[in-house]
Amino acid sequence: MIYQEKFKIGLKDVGKNDEITNKGILEALENIAAYHSDSVGYGINTTKYTHLAWILLDWKVKVIKRPKYGQVMDIKTWSRNIVKCYAYRDFEIYDEKGTLCVIATSKWLLIDTSRGRIAKVEDEMAKKYDSESKSVFEEEIEKIDLPKTFENSILYQTRRKDIDIIGHMHNLYYLDLAYEALTQEAYEKRPFDNIRIMYKKEIKLGDTVFCKYAKNGNKNVVVIEGQDTNVLHAVIELA
Repeated sequence: MIYQEKFKIGLKDVGKNDEITNKGILEALENIAAYHSDSVGYGINTTKYTHLAWILLDWKVKVIKRPKYGQVMDIKTWSRNIVKCYAYRDFEIYDEKGTLCVIATSKWLLIDTSRGRIAKVEDEMAKKYDSESKSVFEEEIEKIDLPKTFENSILYQTRRKDIDIIGHMHNLYYLDLAYEALTQEAYEKRPFDNIRIMYKKEIKLGDTVFCKYAKNGNKNVVVIEGQDTNVLHAVIELA
């Protein structure tokens, strides 16, 4: 089943040349994924009954064309594959003229919120999502290789504004941290049309994280680790 919604681009969603930012794109994709889950009975409003929630593990996004402020985007999403406790979800964003602007894929993990453990996707749940065989990328989401050396770094302590409804740093704010860790030279080259985010370990209120930047060919890689525990929280790749 393909789920579809329209989104109007607001002021906070745009950057250079009044075009939508990568954060604006991810926010729209995150919202339509949530709306789709709402529509099949496994959304935020039903978690207290189902005790199930989806945790985002990976993003892979390619920007072909950037819609601008005030324009209406037509966004499509669908479940592509469900395996045990994991689900893959793809996206397409079109502009008002029907031009394909963005393609994206993502990987999610199902959690039993009452026990704080991984949950298996049962057949009844999978049937409601009615997965499509269509894939926007030819290849599956690949692992990001960690750099061995870094040329810039920042420390950041999470604040109340960073925390989402389940008590973790919101997925979008990892991208904010990555931009802050870039050198000024790398930052000036934004927007980046290829985005990869690999989430590994949640960041909680009051945690201090070490954000380290490295240049890898034409790719900008930011590794987010715990300051004291050296836990890997996330890896972001921008190109």
